[in-house]
Amino acid sequence: MSSIMTNSSALSALATLRSINNDMETTQDRISTGYRVGAAKDNAAYWSIATTMRSDNQAISSVEDALGMGAAKVDVAYAGIEAAIDIVSEIKAKVTAANEEGVDKSKVQEEIDQLKKQLLSVATGASFNGENWLVPDDTAAKTVVTGFVRDASGGVKVTTESYDASTHALFDATAGTGGILGDIYDATWTVDSTTADLATMLDDVQTALDSLQTAGSTLGSLSKRVELQEDFASKLSDALEKGVGRLVDADMNEESTRLKALQTQQQLGIQALSIANSNSQNILSLFR
Repeated sequence: MSSIMTNSSALSALATLRSINNDMETTQDRISTGYRVGAAKDNAAYWSIATTMRSDNQAISSVEDALGMGAAKVDVAYAGIEAAIDIVSEIKAKVTAANEEGVDKSKVQEEIDQLKKQLLSVATGASFNGENWLVPDDTAAKTVVTGFVRDASGGVKVTTESYDASTHALFDATAGTGGILGDIYDATWTVDSTTADLATMLDDVQTALDSLQTAGSTLGSLSKRVELQEDFASKLSDALEKGVGRLVDADMNEESTRLKALQTQQQLGIQALSIANSNSQNILSLFR
């Protein structure tokens, strides 16, 4: 039925055109932003997951920075331990040489005194950002951030690994006393003494070497743990970013193809609406 009051064809064409325009707006938004899910209204579940994962990824990035800081502290302390082992080994060699007949023990003693001073320089100089694990200023365990964890219930926490700096300290807070090297540095013995005294000196040096090796092994294990965690954190961050992308990123090939199709539909819709509107004008011809 033809009516001048209600143009059903035009209304139908108009509704179709509106739907096409809405779809075009959505597609153009996806193309301009690069996201298929850019807001909660697009897909509340995916948007929520993506928002949480992005937040976690930022936290992991901070953990990577903390791991770098921790790695630097561990590496500096380990370098100090290695240097101390070399110096104490030298002292051990000098004390051993002092047992030989005809050795100028005063010269040997002078060398040992210089090596002891170098031990103090190494210990006090092995600091990073003002923190020295070899001459700790307190008895608290040192900690290194090792990860960021989200459990099944949604709870989050930062994991850490501790290092007992007080047990492995080269010296106490008052450099030159206590710790692994205090007995050697502060010792009153000299190589110009009896064979029995030299044996005691050699025992003290060997005890210090054993303790230094233990400290070096502990730091080496911690360094490897931090290195592995740095590698994992980097891979985890990449994996999370890819996972979020799969949920919310727009497929640009698909969207560009859809846009071309919608543009064609829009042109046809406009033409259909024009034809529908012209029907009212055709009614006038019946009265001529």
